[in-house]
Amino acid sequence: MCDRSYPKKLAFQYLEDLKNEFERVNGAQIQTAARPYAFIKFDTFIQRTKKLYQDTRTQRNIAKLNDEVFEVHQIMTRNVQEVLGVAEKLDRKNLALIRKWAPVAIVLGVVFLLFWVKTKLW
Repeated sequence: MCDRSYPKKLAFQYLEDLKNEFERVNGAQIQTAARPYAFIKFDTFIQRTKKLYQDTRTQRNIAKLNDEVFEVHQIMTRNVQEVLGVAEKLDRKNLALIRKWAPVAIVLGVVFLLFWVKTKLW
């Protein structure tokens, strides 16, 4: 339907605009259409909208692409924050485990060291 280089976001936005306008204008008549070109008058809207979307450098289209970039940026920022949150929770759990078991490990280490020294000296 369009060149490979045409931004996908704009292509889908174009189709979305056509769908929304068609449903708004002709929504009640869709089920009653009896002839093949019943909605031929809608072609003027299609052609007008097509002209708006043809040049990807227009201010309107650049704004839509910037909106997409902003959305992607927000999603990536949210994902990074979630990853950092998970890492922080893991760090807290590890620290809690160390605090809980470190005294036990030290006491056991000292006891084993004493037994080892005792067996070497005797």
